[in-house]
Amino acid sequence: MKQVFAIAAGGALGSVLRFWMSGWVAGMLGRDFPYGTLLVNVSGSLLMGFLYVVLIDKFNASTELRAVLLIGLLGGFTTFSSFSMETFHLLEAGEIFKALMNIILSVAVCLAATWLGVVVGRQV
Repeated sequence: MKQVFAIAAGGALGSVLRFWMSGWVAGMLGRDFPYGTLLVNVSGSLLMGFLYVVLIDKFNASTELRAVLLIGLLGGFTTFSSFSMETFHLLEAGEIFKALMNIILSVAVCLAATWLGVVVGRQV
């Protein structure tokens, strides 16, 4: 049961951080492209790769700490459902190029960020 509460607490914090970061980025770059969601997904992927290696391979962190950070915090922070809805809206609005760019950038850059996080985590 401790794990469930840890995940819930991390998820709540991650969701609030996602809301703040997405809003901040949209305020800076505008809302004509889902820049905030893209940044959240890339940074979340980078952190996932890094923390996964550091917490599990390097420090053998407790199950609760791994749960709160990897499942809760980053699960609440990253926004694949938001990505899907925003991409759908771009498609529905006829913004095919923007929708395709969002798909390509989100998948490719998030995978690259995860890889980078793993590489950096292994160096720690």
